[in-house]
Amino acid sequence: MGASTAGPPLTGGCQCGQVRYELTGAPLGLYVCHCRECRKQSASAFGISAFFRSADLRLLGGTLSRWSRPTKSGWAIVSFFCPNCGSRLWDGDKDREDEICIKGGSLDEPLDLSEAVHIWTSRALPGVIIPGHARQWPEDPD
Repeated sequence: MGASTAGPPLTGGCQCGQVRYELTGAPLGLYVCHCRECRKQSASAFGISAFFRSADLRLLGGTLSRWSRPTKSGWAIVSFFCPNCGSRLWDGDKDREDEICIKGGSLDEPLDLSEAVHIWTSRALPGVIIPGHARQWPEDPD
C-alpha cells in the first residue's frame, strides 16, 4: 500500500460528529486484526487498522481525550477518542510519532479490505471468512 499515491483527502470522525479529521496521504498499510483487544475495541468480530504518516492527519474540529494501556511486549498504546461519545479514532500520538493507526470504522467512507493483511488469525471467530489470497499471520507479523 505504501507505493500508492494519495487521492482526494479521506475524512472521518466520531459517532456523534463532535470530532472530525482529514487524511491527506495514502495509507502505509492496512490490517484486519482478529485479536481479543481489537475485538473489544471495535465491539465487533475484528478491528480495522489503517496506518498513515502522522503529518498527513489534520484535526478539523472537536477535542480529543487520551487513554493509554501497556502491552504484553512492554510498550504502551496511546489511543485518542471523542470525550462525548467515546468513539476511538486512532492510536499513536501524532505529535510524537511518525505514524498513527486510524481505526477503520471512524472513516466516512469504508476502506477496501481486499488487499488487507489479516493478523491474529488464530483468534478469528468461527464463521469469519478470511479471503484465501490474503496475506495472513496467526499472531503478530514478523
